[in-house]
Amino acid sequence: MAGKAAVAYVYDMGDTPTIDEDRVEAIKRELYRPFKVLEEAEGTSTRPDINPNYVFPKQALLRLQKIMDEYAAGQGAYYTTNEPMLLRGLELLGLFKEDLQKLAASDLHDLLRCWEVWDRVWCAEAHMRHLLFRQETRWPGYYYRADYPKLDEENWRCFVNSRYDSASGEWTLSKRPYIPIVKD
Repeated sequence: MAGKAAVAYVYDMGDTPTIDEDRVEAIKRELYRPFKVLEEAEGTSTRPDINPNYVFPKQALLRLQKIMDEYAAGQGAYYTTNEPMLLRGLELLGLFKEDLQKLAASDLHDLLRCWEVWDRVWCAEAHMRHLLFRQETRWPGYYYRADYPKLDEENWRCFVNSRYDSASGEWTLSKRPYIPIVKD
């Protein structure tokens, strides 16, 4: 669908777009940065899988899983969370994002995994913010908010939408009505 929309857009616009080659090169540098991180730091430790100057994608995924499991109502926390745990999880996720500047790739597969980690981090942050916004429990079947132990169907039978503003670094969350397609 996205491809068809892109082709339709090109046909509708008619003119050849102007491409900022400097911007293209900046994007390429950013995309291939994990190769450069590894190249610059390789050999600074005796074991290539343990180095304070870079992080491989597998290590990053394990760290992300630990944060989500412990603070965002994961199995290790018996699917239970509360506001202080979610706030601490978001704080740790912020620190983790800083460390992700050291993601390293040794081949194209690792490079793909590096950018997959970034995608998962954004999804994890959105998930934690949704849990924090929904001041209720969604149990059985999902999670238990220890600070809001009851289901609140009247106020929370809805969807929560989130939007991230990259210019300000702020998240905006809002409720949208739940309209059942199949009647209960």
